[in-house]
Amino acid sequence: MSEIVDVEVPTVGESITEVQLGAWIKSEGEWVDSGEDLVEIETEKASVQLPAPAAGFLEGITKQEGDFAEIGELIAKIRVAPKPDSDASASPDSGSTAAPADSAGGSGSGGSAASFVMPAAQRLLDENGLSASDVPASGPGGRLLKEDVQRFLESGGAKQASKPAEAPPAKKSAGKPAASTGVTAPSKPTSTLMTGAPDRSEEVKPLSMLRRTIASRLVSAQQTAALLTTFNEIDMQPVMSLRKKYKDAFLEKHGVKLGFMSFFAKASVEALRRFPAVNAEIRDDSAIYRNYQDLGIAMGGGKGLVVPIVRNTERLSFAEIEWTIADFAKQAVENRLQAEDLIGGTFTISNGGIYGSLLSTPIVNPPQSGILGLHSIQDRPVAIDGKVEIRPMMYVALTYDHRIVDGREAVGFLRTIKEVIEDPARLFLEL
Repeated sequence: MSEIVDVEVPTVGESITEVQLGAWIKSEGEWVDSGEDLVEIETEKASVQLPAPAAGFLEGITKQEGDFAEIGELIAKIRVAPKPDSDASASPDSGSTAAPADSAGGSGSGGSAASFVMPAAQRLLDENGLSASDVPASGPGGRLLKEDVQRFLESGGAKQASKPAEAPPAKKSAGKPAASTGVTAPSKPTSTLMTGAPDRSEEVKPLSMLRRTIASRLVSAQQTAALLTTFNEIDMQPVMSLRKKYKDAFLEKHGVKLGFMSFFAKASVEALRRFPAVNAEIRDDSAIYRNYQDLGIAMGGGKGLVVPIVRNTERLSFAEIEWTIADFAKQAVENRLQAEDLIGGTFTISNGGIYGSLLSTPIVNPPQSGILGLHSIQDRPVAIDGKVEIRPMMYVALTYDHRIVDGREAVGFLRTIKEVIEDPARLFLEL
């Protein structure tokens, strides 16, 4: 009898007792290598991938996407077995049955019509709206493999399969050609109104672990902190000119693009040094002041907004900041951020401008006391030395906890950001 290895929900962080399952990366009956990702697991802090504890065939999946599971709970099993000749071969004793292919001959070349379809191949067919008869099979015994579908898609076969058949050409009249009247026949009007009964159905989806945590923390911030927002505007022309002048040399030397975020991160470090209350937090009846700046950079991820932490930003160069942010952004899209990447942080920067926001009031992420909101850069007329000029302007907003940060400090903080961004030489001269 084959050895069975249990797939259980691992411990993913302190105080975390429950997780939510995301999409299964591997299908029931599919071969997996040891350490290969099986399923996405979402916690209240981040999304991670659960690797296979052994090599074999995946079976006995008990939890589907969106289901909740406790730490240590069994969610699947792996039947340990030698790796078959084909990665997508079916387990002989997994009990799974493959979908039969259409008997109509395949349209491709280099293979025959499939005798049956492997689960991974069927999933690709469904995702791309294809039929098994469209793809030539090359697996043992006429199996249609995942690789067959991938090759078919890469070769552009999907377009050919979905292309409608052309109508036969109209027969020419044996007599004289019809005389042209010079009048084009009017086309039949089409109605833009929807026909039939309107769709008033509803879809109920449970909030993800991450979204539930975000909701809880933001509501808590509104209820416990005395939040206030102050605004200013910044002329982005100096930074844009500096970036345009050195971006190619910066990319060639450091292998990463020079963005605006590193300038604002450096400016925030300087402002936090001048106004340490914005970098502090209230803990019980005490104010905790930090001598370091761990900046949280809000960014969109595969599961929603995440805020990874750039540790000791005050010690990093422009290139190191850009490298760290780029790496976090990639991990966020792939849902590979770890819980420790999101814990801590003394101040947050949120750039709503990338989504087109002109002005907003960001919410503080407790227990932090401040968050800087960046917005769209727009050309606007401004007064420069008594003359009206068109400049690329950005509104910036600082939301702060008025329990520990006074209005004077908040306004001074934003003025420091403005001074540094409008005169970037201050960053290097420590002015």
